[in-house]
Amino acid sequence: MTDIAAVVAAAAHSRGIGCNGKLPWRLPGDMAHFKKITSTPPSPGLINAVIMGRKTWESIPPKFRPLDNRTNIILTRTPPQDGFGDNVKVAKSLEEVEGILGGLDNLGRAFVIGGGQVYEESIQKGMVNQIYYTNVKDVPEDVEFDAWFPELDAQTWECRPYEEGEWKVHEKSGMSYQFLEYVKMEKEQEEKKEEVLVEEGAHVNPEEMQYLEMCRDIIEHGVERGDRTGTGTLSRFGTQMRFSLRDGTLPLLTTKRTFWRGVAEELLWFIEGNTNGNDLAAKNIHIWDGNGSREFLDSRGLPHREVGDLGPVYGFQWRHFGAKYVDMHTDYTGQGVDQLAECIDKIKNNPEDRRIIMSAWNPADLEDMALPPCHMFCQFYVDTRKKELSCQMYQRSADMGLGVPFNIASYALLTHMIAHVTGLKAGDFVHTIGDAHVYLNHVDALKEQLSRPPRAFPKIRINPEKKGIDDFVFDDFEVVGYKPHKTIKMKMAV
Repeated sequence: MTDIAAVVAAAAHSRGIGCNGKLPWRLPGDMAHFKKITSTPPSPGLINAVIMGRKTWESIPPKFRPLDNRTNIILTRTPPQDGFGDNVKVAKSLEEVEGILGGLDNLGRAFVIGGGQVYEESIQKGMVNQIYYTNVKDVPEDVEFDAWFPELDAQTWECRPYEEGEWKVHEKSGMSYQFLEYVKMEKEQEEKKEEVLVEEGAHVNPEEMQYLEMCRDIIEHGVERGDRTGTGTLSRFGTQMRFSLRDGTLPLLTTKRTFWRGVAEELLWFIEGNTNGNDLAAKNIHIWDGNGSREFLDSRGLPHREVGDLGPVYGFQWRHFGAKYVDMHTDYTGQGVDQLAECIDKIKNNPEDRRIIMSAWNPADLEDMALPPCHMFCQFYVDTRKKELSCQMYQRSADMGLGVPFNIASYALLTHMIAHVTGLKAGDFVHTIGDAHVYLNHVDALKEQLSRPPRAFPKIRINPEKKGIDDFVFDDFEVVGYKPHKTIKMKMAV
Protein backbone atom coordinates (compact mmCIF):
# COMPACT_ATOMS: atom_id res chain seq x y z
CA MET A 1 0.00 0.00 0.00
CA THR A 2 1.26 3.46 -0.91
CA ASP A 3 2.23 5.71 1.99
CA ILE A 4 -0.38 8.49 1.91
CA ALA A 5 -0.57 11.68 3.95
CA ALA A 6 -3.40 14.19 4.30
CA VAL A 7 -3.16 17.98 4.30
CA VAL A 8 -5.98 20.03 5.82
CA ALA A 9 -6.82 23.36 7.43
CA ALA A 10 -9.67 23.14 9.92
CA ALA A 11 -11.38 25.31 12.52
CA ALA A 12 -9.91 24.61 15.96
CA HIS A 13 -13.07 23.50 17.80
CA SER A 14 -15.58 22.40 15.16
CA ARG A 15 -13.08 20.92 12.67
CA GLY A 16 -15.02 22.75 9.93
CA ILE A 17 -13.16 22.90 6.62
CA GLY A 18 -15.53 24.45 4.07
CA CYS A 19 -18.95 25.63 3.00
CA ASN A 20 -20.64 25.50 -0.40
CA GLY A 21 -17.51 24.08 -1.96
CA LYS A 22 -15.29 26.96 -0.85
CA LEU A 23 -12.67 27.56 1.79
CA PRO A 24 -14.01 29.61 4.71
CA TRP A 25 -10.82 31.70 4.91
CA ARG A 26 -7.91 32.95 2.87
CA LEU A 27 -4.69 32.55 4.83
CA PRO A 28 -1.63 33.17 2.63
CA GLY A 29 0.70 31.55 5.17
CA ASP A 30 -1.35 28.38 5.18
CA MET A 31 -1.54 28.33 1.37
CA ALA A 32 2.26 28.61 1.16
CA HIS A 33 2.54 25.81 3.74
CA PHE A 34 0.18 23.64 1.67
CA LYS A 35 2.13 24.23 -1.53
CA LYS A 36 5.50 23.56 0.08
CA ILE A 37 4.39 20.27 1.59
CA THR A 38 2.50 18.89 -1.39
CA SER A 39 4.90 19.98 -4.14
CA THR A 40 8.26 19.16 -2.53
CA PRO A 41 9.22 15.56 -3.42
CA PRO A 42 11.34 13.42 -1.08
CA SER A 43 14.16 13.38 -3.65
CA PRO A 44 14.94 15.02 -7.04
CA GLY A 45 13.30 13.50 -10.09
CA LEU A 46 10.17 12.40 -8.28
CA ILE A 47 6.71 14.00 -8.50
CA ASN A 48 4.17 14.05 -5.71
CA ALA A 49 0.48 13.27 -6.22
CA VAL A 50 -2.55 15.06 -4.78
CA ILE A 51 -5.86 13.22 -4.34
CA MET A 52 -9.12 15.14 -4.13
CA GLY A 53 -12.85 14.87 -4.62
CA ARG A 54 -14.57 16.62 -7.50
CA LYS A 55 -15.90 19.46 -5.33
CA THR A 56 -12.40 20.20 -4.07
CA TRP A 57 -11.16 20.29 -7.67
CA GLU A 58 -13.93 22.70 -8.62
CA SER A 59 -13.12 24.92 -5.62
CA ILE A 60 -9.63 25.57 -7.03
CA PRO A 61 -9.60 28.71 -9.25
CA PRO A 62 -9.38 27.61 -12.92
CA LYS A 63 -6.10 29.43 -13.45
CA PHE A 64 -4.48 27.22 -10.78
CA ARG A 65 -5.91 23.93 -12.12
CA PRO A 66 -4.34 21.44 -12.21
CA LEU A 67 -2.03 22.07 -9.27
CA ASP A 68 1.40 22.40 -10.86
CA ASN A 69 4.37 20.10 -10.29
CA ARG A 70 2.02 17.46 -8.91
CA THR A 71 0.02 14.61 -10.39
CA ASN A 72 -3.64 15.49 -9.80
CA ILE A 73 -5.99 12.57 -9.09
CA ILE A 74 -9.72 13.30 -8.90
CA LEU A 75 -12.22 11.00 -7.22
CA THR A 76 -15.58 11.08 -9.02
CA ARG A 77 -18.12 8.58 -10.27
CA THR A 78 -19.25 10.92 -13.07
CA PRO A 79 -16.25 12.47 -14.83
CA PRO A 80 -16.94 14.97 -17.64
CA GLN A 81 -16.77 13.56 -21.16
CA ASP A 82 -13.85 15.80 -22.10
CA GLY A 83 -11.96 14.97 -18.89
CA PHE A 84 -10.22 17.38 -16.57
CA GLY A 85 -7.19 18.26 -18.70
CA ASP A 86 -3.56 17.21 -18.89
CA ASN A 87 -1.72 15.77 -15.90
CA VAL A 88 -5.06 14.84 -14.32
CA LYS A 89 -6.10 11.29 -13.59
CA VAL A 90 -9.58 10.11 -12.61
CA ALA A 91 -10.59 7.37 -10.18
CA LYS A 92 -14.04 6.18 -9.15
CA SER A 93 -12.89 4.81 -5.80
CA LEU A 94 -9.99 4.89 -3.40
CA GLU A 95 -9.12 1.39 -4.55
CA GLU A 96 -8.66 2.79 -8.06
CA VAL A 97 -6.52 5.56 -6.59
CA GLU A 98 -4.23 2.87 -5.16
CA GLY A 99 -3.92 1.34 -8.60
CA ILE A 100 -3.05 4.68 -10.20
CA LEU A 101 -0.43 5.44 -7.57
CA GLY A 102 1.08 1.99 -8.00
CA GLY A 103 1.49 2.64 -11.72
CA LEU A 104 3.40 5.92 -11.35
CA ASP A 105 7.10 5.19 -11.90
CA ASN A 106 8.31 8.52 -10.55
CA LEU A 107 5.93 8.88 -7.60
CA GLY A 108 7.26 10.81 -4.66
CA ARG A 109 4.61 11.19 -1.95
CA ALA A 110 0.82 11.14 -2.16
CA PHE A 111 -1.47 13.55 -0.33
CA VAL A 112 -5.23 13.57 0.25
CA ILE A 113 -6.32 17.23 0.09
CA GLY A 114 -10.12 17.09 0.45
CA GLY A 115 -12.99 17.15 0.85
CA GLY A 116 -14.56 15.91 4.03
CA GLN A 117 -15.83 12.58 2.69
CA VAL A 118 -12.50 11.76 1.04
CA TYR A 119 -10.63 12.54 4.25
CA GLU A 120 -13.02 10.40 6.30
CA GLU A 121 -13.02 7.40 3.97
CA SER A 122 -9.26 7.37 3.43
CA ILE A 123 -8.61 7.58 7.18
CA GLN A 124 -11.22 4.92 8.02
CA LYS A 125 -9.70 2.55 5.47
CA GLY A 126 -6.26 2.95 7.02
CA MET A 127 -4.73 4.51 3.92
CA VAL A 128 -3.54 7.70 5.64
CA ASN A 129 -0.61 7.46 8.04
CA GLN A 130 0.28 11.13 8.47
CA ILE A 131 -1.74 14.35 8.61
CA TYR A 132 -0.44 17.89 8.16
CA TYR A 133 -3.04 19.85 10.09
CA THR A 134 -3.46 23.62 10.17
CA ASN A 135 -5.37 24.45 13.35
CA VAL A 136 -7.35 27.68 12.79
CA LYS A 137 -8.85 29.62 15.68
CA ASP A 138 -10.65 32.95 16.18
CA VAL A 139 -12.89 32.13 13.22
CA PRO A 140 -15.72 34.73 12.99
CA GLU A 141 -19.00 33.50 14.47
CA ASP A 142 -20.88 34.10 11.20
CA VAL A 143 -18.69 31.63 9.30
CA GLU A 144 -20.70 28.50 8.53
CA PHE A 145 -19.51 25.03 7.59
CA ASP A 146 -21.08 22.16 5.70
CA ALA A 147 -17.94 20.02 5.56
CA TRP A 148 -15.82 18.81 8.44
CA PHE A 149 -12.59 16.96 9.04
CA PRO A 150 -13.24 13.71 10.94
CA GLU A 151 -12.43 13.46 14.64
CA LEU A 152 -9.19 11.58 15.24
CA ASP A 153 -8.90 8.80 17.80
CA ALA A 154 -6.28 9.81 20.38
CA GLN A 155 -5.52 6.11 20.86
CA THR A 156 -4.38 5.89 17.23
CA TRP A 157 -2.97 9.31 16.35
CA GLU A 158 -0.04 11.11 17.96
CA CYS A 159 -0.15 14.90 17.62
CA ARG A 160 2.94 17.08 17.68
CA PRO A 161 3.90 20.57 16.52
CA TYR A 162 5.13 21.13 12.99
CA GLU A 163 7.70 23.91 12.58
CA GLU A 164 7.52 24.60 16.35
CA GLY A 165 3.71 24.79 16.23
CA GLU A 166 3.74 28.51 17.00
CA TRP A 167 0.54 30.49 16.51
CA LYS A 168 0.61 32.83 13.54
CA VAL A 169 -1.79 35.75 13.22
CA HIS A 170 -3.45 36.81 9.98
CA GLU A 171 -3.97 40.47 10.81
CA LYS A 172 -6.47 41.20 8.04
CA SER A 173 -8.97 38.57 9.21
CA GLY A 174 -7.98 38.43 12.89
CA MET A 175 -7.70 34.65 12.66
CA SER A 176 -4.75 32.72 14.09
CA TYR A 177 -3.37 29.38 13.01
CA GLN A 178 -0.72 26.85 13.93
CA PHE A 179 0.80 23.95 12.04
CA LEU A 180 0.47 20.51 13.63
CA GLU A 181 1.34 17.02 12.52
CA TYR A 182 -0.57 13.85 13.33
CA VAL A 183 1.26 10.55 12.95
CA LYS A 184 -0.43 7.17 13.11
CA MET A 185 1.04 5.20 15.97
CA GLU A 186 2.38 1.72 15.37
CA LYS A 187 0.74 -1.11 17.28
CA GLU A 188 3.53 -1.27 19.83
CA GLN A 189 3.26 2.49 20.31
CA GLU A 190 -0.46 2.15 21.01
CA GLU A 191 0.33 -0.46 23.65
CA LYS A 192 2.74 2.05 25.22
CA LYS A 193 0.39 4.99 24.87
CA GLU A 194 1.14 6.23 28.35
CA GLU A 195 4.79 6.78 27.43
CA VAL A 196 3.82 8.55 24.23
CA LEU A 197 1.46 10.85 26.11
CA VAL A 198 4.17 11.81 28.57
CA GLU A 199 6.71 12.57 25.86
CA GLU A 200 4.40 14.44 23.53
CA GLY A 201 1.74 15.36 26.06
CA ALA A 202 1.82 19.11 25.55
CA HIS A 203 0.52 18.61 22.03
CA VAL A 204 -1.75 15.60 22.46
CA ASN A 205 -4.50 17.58 24.11
CA PRO A 206 -4.88 21.14 22.76
CA GLU A 207 -8.22 21.50 24.58
CA GLU A 208 -6.61 21.12 27.99
CA MET A 209 -3.97 23.59 26.79
CA GLN A 210 -6.78 26.18 26.63
CA TYR A 211 -7.18 25.85 30.37
CA LEU A 212 -3.45 25.88 31.07
CA GLU A 213 -2.81 28.91 28.88
CA MET A 214 -5.69 30.74 30.56
CA CYS A 215 -4.15 30.04 33.98
CA ARG A 216 -0.74 31.15 32.74
CA ASP A 217 -2.18 34.36 31.29
CA ILE A 218 -3.97 35.18 34.54
CA ILE A 219 -0.85 34.54 36.62
CA GLU A 220 1.35 36.64 34.33
CA HIS A 221 -1.04 39.43 33.34
CA GLY A 222 -4.02 39.31 35.69
CA VAL A 223 -5.24 42.25 37.75
CA GLU A 224 -4.57 41.86 41.46
CA ARG A 225 -7.87 42.23 43.32
CA GLY A 226 -9.32 41.74 46.75
CA ASP A 227 -12.14 39.26 47.24
CA ARG A 228 -14.84 38.09 49.63
CA THR A 229 -12.55 35.52 51.28
CA GLY A 230 -9.70 37.96 51.99
CA THR A 231 -7.22 35.70 50.20
CA GLY A 232 -6.57 37.93 47.20
CA THR A 233 -6.70 37.01 43.53
CA LEU A 234 -5.22 37.64 40.11
CA SER A 235 -8.11 38.12 37.72
CA ARG A 236 -9.10 38.47 34.07
CA PHE A 237 -12.60 39.30 32.83
CA GLY A 238 -14.41 37.62 29.96
CA THR A 239 -12.85 34.32 28.84
CA GLN A 240 -14.07 31.24 27.02
CA MET A 241 -13.05 27.63 26.43
CA ARG A 242 -14.61 24.98 24.19
CA PHE A 243 -14.41 21.22 24.65
CA SER A 244 -15.52 18.54 22.20
CA LEU A 245 -17.55 15.79 23.86
CA ARG A 246 -17.83 13.71 20.71
CA ASP A 247 -17.21 9.98 20.72
CA GLY A 248 -17.81 9.86 24.46
CA THR A 249 -15.00 12.25 25.36
CA LEU A 250 -15.07 13.46 28.96
CA PRO A 251 -12.83 16.50 29.65
CA LEU A 252 -11.37 15.46 32.99
CA LEU A 253 -8.18 17.50 33.24
CA THR A 254 -5.07 15.34 33.21
CA THR A 255 -2.34 17.68 34.46
CA LYS A 256 -3.60 16.87 37.93
CA ARG A 257 -6.08 14.26 39.09
CA THR A 258 -9.65 15.54 39.04
CA PHE A 259 -11.93 14.13 41.75
CA TRP A 260 -14.22 12.24 39.37
CA ARG A 261 -16.41 10.62 42.01
CA GLY A 262 -16.96 14.03 43.58
CA VAL A 263 -17.90 15.52 40.20
CA ALA A 264 -20.45 12.81 39.45
CA GLU A 265 -21.99 12.58 42.92
CA GLU A 266 -22.34 16.36 43.21
CA LEU A 267 -24.07 16.51 39.82
CA LEU A 268 -26.46 13.72 40.82
CA TRP A 269 -27.10 15.68 44.04
CA PHE A 270 -27.96 18.76 41.94
CA ILE A 271 -30.28 16.70 39.73
CA GLU A 272 -32.10 15.40 42.82
CA GLY A 273 -32.79 19.00 43.82
CA ASN A 274 -30.93 18.23 47.03
CA THR A 275 -29.64 21.07 49.23
CA ASN A 276 -28.33 18.98 52.14
CA GLY A 277 -24.54 19.10 52.13
CA ASN A 278 -24.47 16.40 54.80
CA ASP A 279 -25.65 13.87 52.20
CA LEU A 280 -22.48 14.47 50.20
CA ALA A 281 -20.31 14.41 53.32
CA ALA A 282 -21.80 11.01 54.18
CA LYS A 283 -20.32 9.77 50.89
CA ASN A 284 -16.94 11.21 51.90
CA ILE A 285 -17.37 14.15 49.53
CA HIS A 286 -16.58 17.30 51.48
CA ILE A 287 -16.63 20.02 48.82
CA TRP A 288 -19.56 21.81 50.50
CA ASP A 289 -18.44 21.39 54.10
CA GLY A 290 -16.89 24.83 54.38
CA ASN A 291 -19.92 26.68 53.03
CA GLY A 292 -22.29 24.61 55.17
CA SER A 293 -20.41 25.06 58.45
CA ARG A 294 -21.92 26.77 61.47
CA GLU A 295 -19.39 29.59 61.26
CA PHE A 296 -20.00 30.25 57.58
CA LEU A 297 -23.80 30.10 57.78
CA ASP A 298 -23.72 32.54 60.70
CA SER A 299 -21.48 34.89 58.72
CA ARG A 300 -24.10 34.84 55.95
CA GLY A 301 -26.84 35.86 58.38
CA LEU A 302 -28.34 32.37 58.46
CA PRO A 303 -28.03 31.36 62.15
CA HIS A 304 -31.38 29.55 62.03
CA ARG A 305 -30.08 27.03 59.51
CA GLU A 306 -28.85 23.59 60.47
CA VAL A 307 -25.25 22.77 59.64
CA GLY A 308 -25.18 21.52 56.06
CA ASP A 309 -28.43 23.26 55.02
CA LEU A 310 -27.17 25.26 52.05
CA GLY A 311 -30.46 26.89 51.17
CA PRO A 312 -32.02 27.24 47.69
CA VAL A 313 -28.79 26.56 45.81
CA TYR A 314 -28.21 24.92 42.41
CA GLY A 315 -30.37 21.81 42.59
CA PHE A 316 -33.30 23.64 44.16
CA GLN A 317 -33.27 26.24 41.38
CA TRP A 318 -32.90 23.60 38.66
CA ARG A 319 -35.90 21.61 39.89
CA HIS A 320 -38.07 24.07 41.90
CA PHE A 321 -37.34 27.59 40.63
CA GLY A 322 -39.70 30.07 42.29
CA ALA A 323 -40.83 27.80 45.11
CA LYS A 324 -40.63 29.07 48.69
CA TYR A 325 -37.59 27.54 50.40
CA VAL A 326 -38.18 26.30 53.94
CA ASP A 327 -35.30 23.99 54.81
CA MET A 328 -33.36 21.01 53.48
CA HIS A 329 -35.88 18.50 54.88
CA THR A 330 -39.02 19.82 53.17
CA ASP A 331 -40.55 17.88 50.27
CA TYR A 332 -40.88 20.30 47.33
CA THR A 333 -42.47 17.85 44.90
CA GLY A 334 -44.60 19.72 42.36
CA GLN A 335 -43.51 23.14 43.58
CA GLY A 336 -41.87 25.76 41.37
CA VAL A 337 -40.58 25.37 37.83
CA ASP A 338 -38.71 22.18 37.00
CA GLN A 339 -36.25 23.79 34.59
CA LEU A 340 -34.28 20.61 33.98
CA ALA A 341 -37.39 18.66 32.97
CA GLU A 342 -38.51 21.53 30.74
CA CYS A 343 -35.12 21.63 29.01
CA ILE A 344 -35.26 17.90 28.31
CA ASP A 345 -38.81 18.20 26.98
CA LYS A 346 -37.81 21.01 24.61
CA ILE A 347 -34.74 19.12 23.42
CA LYS A 348 -36.98 16.18 22.55
CA ASN A 349 -39.99 18.01 21.13
CA ASN A 350 -38.82 21.46 20.03
CA PRO A 351 -35.07 21.10 19.42
CA GLU A 352 -34.73 24.38 17.51
CA ASP A 353 -36.07 26.39 20.45
CA ARG A 354 -33.64 29.14 21.44
CA ARG A 355 -34.93 29.14 25.01
CA ILE A 356 -33.60 25.80 26.21
CA ILE A 357 -32.16 27.45 29.29
CA MET A 358 -31.59 26.53 32.91
CA SER A 359 -30.72 29.21 35.47
CA ALA A 360 -29.45 28.85 39.02
CA TRP A 361 -29.41 32.64 39.48
CA ASN A 362 -32.58 33.70 41.27
CA PRO A 363 -32.17 37.23 42.73
CA ALA A 364 -35.11 36.68 45.07
CA ASP A 365 -33.32 33.76 46.74
CA LEU A 366 -29.71 34.96 46.85
CA GLU A 367 -29.80 36.06 50.48
CA ASP A 368 -31.08 32.65 51.54
CA MET A 369 -28.27 30.76 49.83
CA ALA A 370 -25.12 29.73 51.67
CA LEU A 371 -23.27 30.74 48.50
CA PRO A 372 -24.78 32.45 45.46
CA PRO A 373 -24.27 30.34 42.33
CA CYS A 374 -20.95 30.69 40.54
CA HIS A 375 -21.93 28.58 37.51
CA MET A 376 -25.23 30.33 37.15
CA PHE A 377 -26.76 29.78 33.74
CA CYS A 378 -26.62 27.28 30.88
CA GLN A 379 -28.18 26.99 27.44
CA PHE A 380 -28.56 23.87 25.32
CA TYR A 381 -28.38 23.72 21.53
CA VAL A 382 -29.41 20.86 19.26
CA ASP A 383 -27.68 20.47 15.90
CA THR A 384 -30.56 18.78 14.12
CA ARG A 385 -28.37 17.76 11.18
CA LYS A 386 -25.80 15.92 13.24
CA LYS A 387 -28.21 14.94 16.04
CA GLU A 388 -25.82 16.52 18.52
CA LEU A 389 -26.48 18.28 21.81
CA SER A 390 -24.18 21.08 22.93
CA CYS A 391 -24.18 23.18 26.09
CA GLN A 392 -22.87 26.64 26.91
CA MET A 393 -22.51 27.61 30.54
CA TYR A 394 -21.91 31.09 31.94
CA GLN A 395 -19.92 31.29 35.15
CA ARG A 396 -19.84 34.66 36.90
CA SER A 397 -16.93 33.72 39.19
CA ALA A 398 -14.39 31.01 38.44
CA ASP A 399 -11.71 29.69 40.77
CA MET A 400 -9.30 28.47 38.09
CA GLY A 401 -7.27 26.23 40.36
CA LEU A 402 -9.92 24.32 42.28
CA GLY A 403 -13.35 25.04 40.86
CA VAL A 404 -12.98 25.19 37.10
CA PRO A 405 -11.68 21.62 36.57
CA PHE A 406 -14.77 20.46 38.48
CA ASN A 407 -17.11 22.76 36.55
CA ILE A 408 -15.81 21.62 33.15
CA ALA A 409 -16.27 17.97 34.03
CA SER A 410 -19.67 18.51 35.66
CA TYR A 411 -21.33 20.28 32.75
CA ALA A 412 -19.70 17.92 30.27
CA LEU A 413 -21.20 15.01 32.20
CA LEU A 414 -24.58 16.76 32.37
CA THR A 415 -24.51 17.22 28.59
CA HIS A 416 -23.65 13.55 28.07
CA MET A 417 -26.49 12.52 30.39
CA ILE A 418 -29.11 14.71 28.71
CA ALA A 419 -27.92 13.61 25.27
CA HIS A 420 -28.26 10.01 26.45
CA VAL A 421 -31.87 10.38 27.64
CA THR A 422 -32.93 12.36 24.54
CA GLY A 423 -31.41 10.02 21.95
CA LEU A 424 -28.74 12.47 20.82
CA LYS A 425 -24.95 12.49 20.73
CA ALA A 426 -22.93 14.93 22.81
CA GLY A 427 -21.41 17.78 20.80
CA ASP A 428 -19.54 20.64 22.50
CA PHE A 429 -19.33 22.13 25.95
CA VAL A 430 -18.62 25.87 25.81
CA HIS A 431 -17.42 27.42 29.07
CA THR A 432 -17.85 31.20 29.28
CA ILE A 433 -16.44 32.94 32.33
CA GLY A 434 -16.89 36.42 33.78
CA ASP A 435 -14.31 36.87 36.55
CA ALA A 436 -11.69 34.18 35.93
CA HIS A 437 -9.29 34.28 38.85
CA VAL A 438 -6.36 32.55 40.48
CA TYR A 439 -6.16 32.80 44.26
CA LEU A 440 -2.77 34.07 45.37
CA ASN A 441 -2.25 30.99 47.52
CA HIS A 442 -2.76 28.77 44.44
CA VAL A 443 -0.09 30.37 42.23
CA ASP A 444 2.76 28.02 43.14
CA ALA A 445 0.58 24.92 42.79
CA LEU A 446 -0.66 26.07 39.39
CA LYS A 447 2.89 26.75 38.24
CA GLU A 448 3.67 23.13 39.05
CA GLN A 449 0.59 22.07 37.07
CA LEU A 450 1.67 24.24 34.13
CA SER A 451 4.95 22.33 33.95
CA ARG A 452 3.14 19.07 33.25
CA PRO A 453 2.27 17.95 29.71
CA PRO A 454 -1.45 17.24 29.29
CA ARG A 455 -2.56 13.80 28.21
CA ALA A 456 -5.55 12.61 26.21
CA PHE A 457 -8.98 13.00 27.82
CA PRO A 458 -10.74 9.80 28.86
CA LYS A 459 -14.02 8.44 27.51
CA ILE A 460 -17.26 7.91 29.38
CA ARG A 461 -19.64 4.99 29.05
CA ILE A 462 -23.19 5.37 30.33
CA ASN A 463 -25.48 2.51 31.31
CA PRO A 464 -27.70 2.08 28.22
CA GLU A 465 -30.60 0.79 30.32
CA LYS A 466 -31.11 4.15 32.02
CA LYS A 467 -33.70 6.23 30.16
CA GLY A 468 -34.62 9.09 32.50
CA ILE A 469 -32.54 11.89 34.00
CA ASP A 470 -33.66 10.93 37.52
CA ASP A 471 -32.69 7.28 37.11
CA PHE A 472 -28.91 7.58 37.29
CA VAL A 473 -26.63 6.50 40.11
CA PHE A 474 -22.85 6.76 40.24
CA ASP A 475 -22.33 3.16 39.13
CA ASP A 476 -24.08 3.94 35.82
CA PHE A 477 -20.95 5.79 34.66
CA GLU A 478 -17.67 4.21 33.61
CA VAL A 479 -14.65 6.38 32.84
CA VAL A 480 -12.20 4.67 30.49
CA GLY A 481 -8.59 5.63 29.87
CA TYR A 482 -8.13 8.31 32.53
CA LYS A 483 -4.37 8.58 33.14
CA PRO A 484 -3.74 11.86 34.95
CA HIS A 485 -0.65 13.21 36.65
CA LYS A 486 -0.57 13.15 40.45
CA THR A 487 -2.91 15.17 42.64
CA ILE A 488 -1.92 18.77 43.45
CA LYS A 489 -3.29 20.05 46.75
CA MET A 490 -4.84 23.53 46.83
CA LYS A 491 -6.62 25.10 49.78
CA MET A 492 -10.21 26.18 49.20
CA ALA A 493 -10.92 29.84 49.92
CA VAL A 494 -14.11 30.08 51.99
